[in-house]
Amino acid sequence: MERLNPLNDYIFGKTFGEKGDEEQLLSLLNAILAKSKRPRLTEIEVVEHRTFTAEILKDKTSILDVKARTVENTSINIEVQLRDYGNMAKRSLFCWSREFSKGLNAGEEYNDLNCVIAINIVDFEVVALPEFHTMFHLREDTHRDYVLTDALEIHFIDVRKFNALAEKNIREDSLHRCLTYFDRNAPESVIKELVDMDVAIQKANDKIQFLSKDKDALREYHLREMALIDYNSGMSNAKAMGRAERNIEIAKKLLASGVPLEIITQSTDLSIEEVQAFMT
Repeated sequence: MERLNPLNDYIFGKTFGEKGDEEQLLSLLNAILAKSKRPRLTEIEVVEHRTFTAEILKDKTSILDVKARTVENTSINIEVQLRDYGNMAKRSLFCWSREFSKGLNAGEEYNDLNCVIAINIVDFEVVALPEFHTMFHLREDTHRDYVLTDALEIHFIDVRKFNALAEKNIREDSLHRCLTYFDRNAPESVIKELVDMDVAIQKANDKIQFLSKDKDALREYHLREMALIDYNSGMSNAKAMGRAERNIEIAKKLLASGVPLEIITQSTDLSIEEVQAFMT
């Protein structure tokens, strides 16, 4: 049976973002938030807020995030993003600010605003640092220990950097366990080991296996996968067209400078016939 990609954002939302998913979501959040030294969460409310449609699933730009709320009314938003639009840092800040501003009702004071935590699980580099897990707050530039407010906290988890680690501590590090499970290329023996040692991962795995047998869920999963494939294909074609256009410009300049055809073809990957066409 096909193992569904846990980081397909539709599957991620169905596994961690529905009523009844509290146990596995709580475990994932505690694994991530351990870096911020926050008190361990003991209870979480899943905030369901959307209905999936074919149009949403096929929309390459739509955000299928997971929202949760703690007993202290801290809002937590998790977004899985496998496509690099080149704007992830600002996009995350925008989504954080939108969620933060929604926390103030008419007649309330600014002090009533609650903390918002944005968690971004990505498959590309957003932060040019070697660590796979980075975290940001509002700090004073000189006195780095002074945080202006705890209202803002943004995490980036780069699964590509994590997967490249030479060693993973799945026995002692719960985040390592989660991210290893999220790797769609993880061997079946490793998945079984993770399921056996972690109850929350077992529940997530049970949910994914249930979804893999549901025809409607499979259809929606593949719609979302196709959106990713279409985006990647479009980007590859655009890059190929860009390279071809640059090669043509280079060839024309080299021709104008009297450079021999053989050298031009070696420098641009164009054929002699293609270069000769520019001579007419």
